[in-house]
Amino acid sequence: MQNSRYNPDMTTATAPMLAAFGLPGGAELIIILVIGLLLFGSRLPSVGRNIGKSITEFKKGMKEAGEELTKDKDEPQTPAQRPQLSQDQMERATEEALRRLRAEQAATQAAPQK
Repeated sequence: MQNSRYNPDMTTATAPMLAAFGLPGGAELIIILVIGLLLFGSRLPSVGRNIGKSITEFKKGMKEAGEELTKDKDEPQTPAQRPQLSQDQMERATEEALRRLRAEQAATQAAPQK
């Protein structure tokens, strides 16, 4: 009994076509690398240097973020301290707030109702 999916003539006929779309072999990779070095060789040291700096900055940022997280975890959570106002400053702030409130109420009452 022969499997209907397997056809030996078809596999041998399509093998060269699949090889055209396959991955490059060792010799092709070496040729591509040589061409890449000739084209971009002068820029490679600066690219490598920039990649190294980027990796260093990334690691430094990750370390600082980790230190911040552990510092925040270790510090007790305290509510923010409000600045202490003198009695005179409190009275002036209260009077100013009442004056603004009265002016706002007067403006809303004077506005025509729609």
